[in-house]
Amino acid sequence: MGVKMSEISIVLIEDHDLTRMGLRAALQSYTGLRVVGEAANATQGLKLLENSKPDVAVVDIGLPDMDGIELTRKFKRYLAETGQMTKVLILTMDHSEDAVLAAFAAGADSYYMKETSINKLTEAIQATFYGNSWIDPAIANVVLRKMRQGLPGDSPSADKPKTVKIEALATEYEQVLETYPLTQRELEILELIVAGCSNGQIAEKLYITVGTVKTHVRNILNKLCADDRTQAAVRALRSGLVA
Repeated sequence: MGVKMSEISIVLIEDHDLTRMGLRAALQSYTGLRVVGEAANATQGLKLLENSKPDVAVVDIGLPDMDGIELTRKFKRYLAETGQMTKVLILTMDHSEDAVLAAFAAGADSYYMKETSINKLTEAIQATFYGNSWIDPAIANVVLRKMRQGLPGDSPSADKPKTVKIEALATEYEQVLETYPLTQRELEILELIVAGCSNGQIAEKLYITVGTVKTHVRNILNKLCADDRTQAAVRALRSGLVA
């Protein structure tokens, strides 16, 4: 989008002045990262994102006028209409189930816990820019735990236990999964992928060969229309697809 390959343009949307200034100073010190704008609330932030068209928007979840989740939802709608390619990284200190699931459903690309180091934030921004969703392990664990609580058998009336509270689920995942449903084994492997297991670890846990795991992973990626394991994990978490 007109930006040098070596440089990632960033907009910071964070209401706490000291945090924002600290983030800006830290990010600016890294070669290849350039902060092109900042805003202290969502209203200014949305305008800034539309005007400056950054590669990555770093959005705090707790903004004063509209939370980061609502901002993300609105901005993603705008992106869909305009074809602008900005990625959204949510900054949060809240890993309650409701906040996490809402952030996934809003369509953010990455999820970063504020107490993690600034080095990790630069990693997260770079991964997000290159099309890989960066999910803080604490957040992945929260979603997995929530999904396990909602498994069939927990409640007699739970017809759709795995998609509870993810009202904004993108229809393309539902359509793909209706056409190509995952097998029970694929769901087991998908859960282990989300938990961060390698092919070797999955093979060990499920008592199958690494070759068999690779075949299953390939099928899972095809069914979820995912380019890689990270994207498959994001789609699994976002749609509540956990065995």
